[in-house]
Amino acid sequence: MEQIVLVDDEPMMLRAISRLLMRIPCAFDGQVYPLNVVSFTDPYAALAYIEAHAVSLILSDYRMPEMDGVTLLSRCLALQPEVPRLIISGYADLNALIGAINQAQIYRFIAKPWSDYELVTTVAQALRYRQLWLENKKLADMCRLKMSHSSPQERERRRLEQEEPGITNVNWGADGSLLLDEDQ
Repeated sequence: MEQIVLVDDEPMMLRAISRLLMRIPCAFDGQVYPLNVVSFTDPYAALAYIEAHAVSLILSDYRMPEMDGVTLLSRCLALQPEVPRLIISGYADLNALIGAINQAQIYRFIAKPWSDYELVTTVAQALRYRQLWLENKKLADMCRLKMSHSSPQERERRRLEQEEPGITNVNWGADGSLLLDEDQ
């Protein structure tokens, strides 16, 4: 079950988005993502929740009285960097967009009023992105673990073999000499 955190100072917006995400199946590439949606009107309460719980996606309004969405999502980035962050706003302020992209590293910006299809599809794509990011991290960790189990000489031998296939295959004679042709 994917844990979605919604943050907006307008309770009606939170209810509308929650209803939409719970009503329309969130699917991408043939995979359906079952959702658990948690909503907050207070960004500080949302941060406390994100600090204590693993979440799959954070969707925040840009303009809120206590803390703007970029600041909130920047703090979320520090807490859980693998979680996609989305901003939803009725204001198409270029500086806000630049800040969201540069500071909070948002996955996507959604304009209010939104298209239901666009919002649900964007959430599904972001969840798929997170899934791929986690799989990639797991594979990289496995590769690093495998690399740490081999000696530096073994890693160098594999590197040379990859660059020049066959270079590490040496034919030795019975007397310890190097055989250049297998017929010798």
